[in-house]
Amino acid sequence: MKAGTSRRVEARATAPTSYSQLRRLLQVRLPQLSPGQRRIARVLLTDPEGSAFRTIGEMARMADIHESSVVRFATSIGLDGYPSLVDLCRQQLAEEARLIRRFDEAREHDKPEDLLATIASNEQRNVERTFARIDQALWKRAVKVLAESPTVHVIGLRKCFAVAYLLTYLLHLVRRDVHQLNTAAGLLVDELRDLSAGEAFVAVAIHRYTADTVNALAYAHRRGLHTIVLTDNPTSPLVEHAQMVFYVETSGVTILRSLTAFNSLVQALATAVAIKLGTVGRSQLLLDEELQAAFRVFSHGPDGSGQPRESNGLRARGRFATKRARRSG
Repeated sequence: MKAGTSRRVEARATAPTSYSQLRRLLQVRLPQLSPGQRRIARVLLTDPEGSAFRTIGEMARMADIHESSVVRFATSIGLDGYPSLVDLCRQQLAEEARLIRRFDEAREHDKPEDLLATIASNEQRNVERTFARIDQALWKRAVKVLAESPTVHVIGLRKCFAVAYLLTYLLHLVRRDVHQLNTAAGLLVDELRDLSAGEAFVAVAIHRYTADTVNALAYAHRRGLHTIVLTDNPTSPLVEHAQMVFYVETSGVTILRSLTAFNSLVQALATAVAIKLGTVGRSQLLLDEELQAAFRVFSHGPDGSGQPRESNGLRARGRFATKRARRSG
């Protein structure tokens, strides 16, 4: 068998059968692709929806290559041709459409008073799309890591600092040893020195990706930590250093890119960790409430007594933990 024929047979044997497989394949091969092929890959990774309806001519123009190069790209990953690439993107689109209602990102507001309604619709869509893309097996793995790792380190800088802070704060409510890495006064290197294999490292970043976040994550990955990434798209430089990746929708009509879905995701993660920990998480929450009361953290509670009352979320988690304890007992 000729070498070229052998390569084609091998490629077809490993050809992607879903968009998620295509995404993983392109992420692995991206550094080795030629400039033209890399442009095709980036279009497929960043805009699977648009690619589901693009003709081969439109794809070639976007990647600034000849149509024959698009065909060769498809066959190089084991597909029959460009239509098979389109089919994978359409499968992804159909899967998302079952869970969320499509929204036209290019819609213009005709009236200034429509701005609030437009923003509300967009933020809802961002949250829905983010949660629809979560792989349940990957989610369970991340929750287990965040609940059971001896220490959790979190980093997010510039516009992602608030997201990292929220995740750190919420996780620290239900478990010990959760730390947000700090770049102030050039202390990041000192904090990275304390990382140990088997711990968890969470990195949060969106385009444009802060170099310190990427470098810190790469170092954590080399040190043998469990690496979890929250980012905006598969071409993010964080992806290659992550064991678990969750893609968050950030599109919007506001001044900066939207972080609403990020905040919803980290709240869901922290809640899932609290439930995973059961009675341990509840004990940590109760201790936090007692300390807040002792140090008069809040000026006055809802009843005016100065003592905070147990929140609805805490009561709900407590009931869940009690049920689990009864079942396990």
